[in-house]
Amino acid sequence: MIKQISGIITASVIALSAQAQVGPEITSWKVNTTGATGYGGISSNVQQVQYSSTEVYISATCIPGYSIGPWNSNPNTPSNQNFVFMITRNPVQNTGTAVTTPMGHMGVWSNGVSIFNPKDGYYWNTSTNSFSSGGSGNNAWNRNALVYEGVSFDNCLGHPGPNGEYHHHVNPKCLYDDTDSTHHSPIIGYAFDGFPIYGAYGYTNVNGTGAIKRMSSSYVLSTATTRANGPPVNSTYPEGNMCEDYIYTSGAGDLDVHNGRFCVTPEYPGGIYAYFVTIDAHLAPVYPFVLGPSYYGTVQSGNTGPSGGHNTPSGTVTTYTPTAAGIAKNEEKISTLVYPNPTSDYLFFFINPIASNNFTATLVDALGRVVLTQENIQPTISYTFDVSQLPKGMYVLHLKNDSKEYTEKILVK
Repeated sequence: MIKQISGIITASVIALSAQAQVGPEITSWKVNTTGATGYGGISSNVQQVQYSSTEVYISATCIPGYSIGPWNSNPNTPSNQNFVFMITRNPVQNTGTAVTTPMGHMGVWSNGVSIFNPKDGYYWNTSTNSFSSGGSGNNAWNRNALVYEGVSFDNCLGHPGPNGEYHHHVNPKCLYDDTDSTHHSPIIGYAFDGFPIYGAYGYTNVNGTGAIKRMSSSYVLSTATTRANGPPVNSTYPEGNMCEDYIYTSGAGDLDVHNGRFCVTPEYPGGIYAYFVTIDAHLAPVYPFVLGPSYYGTVQSGNTGPSGGHNTPSGTVTTYTPTAAGIAKNEEKISTLVYPNPTSDYLFFFINPIASNNFTATLVDALGRVVLTQENIQPTISYTFDVSQLPKGMYVLHLKNDSKEYTEKILVK
């Protein structure tokens, strides 16, 4: 039976056409075509995308293309994970017992970095009336990673684990422009059940109509004064410190118990089940951050667990070459506002709304030396260079990311 919501055909039907075409599950990855490196000189982003009629294989180091670190109170160092994640091209709803999102990676961002669940790996042990490490306990009081590990998140809201696996529990703010509330967010990853993960913004209505809005979680913070068989509710363990302090309340937000919904998106005009990262009006992460406590779909083996993420492609596979996509992106012109020019104190620059993001801005002098630089430049946000201490003369402003570049001569007087 074909399931429909507001006239939208669900993902299981849409997926039937995936075998006949190259879809978003293949084209949404940030493939490193230039040999660029990131942290520690390690090749960054996704190294290779291969696909068959049923699977997509994502080869990645788990190192992003943008700058990461430092990590306060975290002695771990990112390292090359040599992952090969496997994403089904035919995702289906799990109609049986929901699969809990595991410790470790539960999905992969579009740049090959791991997605972790909201827990920090410590649970309340009723035998000792204290926290124990090693995963989730039967008592289901698990510490909130944002509360207990947030101090170690870098500016991109990620950090490395003991095994060197760089990851995000929450919104990956350097991966896309999370301030752009006027455009539908891009696909920024896939969960291991094969369904896409979008940024924070979507259409108001599931049929693709209405204004763009920030997707809201339906988890509501408990006001209880006790936790049954759990840590006391007090100044040491206030409500919000435990993941289970957040209670799913149907209709409280836009998203369901898995932190997703069926809806039309730019990449799936016929509709898809999609997860959305959740943030508040100040861009702060909101529980459950990415996926809810469980997956919506059926989860394949091979990606999760201590040795998961090292799959071997099977059958006949094709290597995706993002040439056509790259050409299309390059045709998207960069429109900027740079002022004042000439200038003697401050130079302001602004990239008008485009789909591309994560630019690096550099100011280069007449001898070709980089005198000023800023990374993670996003469209729709104004940035500033203080040029008051620079010698007078001609400079060149460069705005560049993996696929686009803009230059403009600047006179400092």
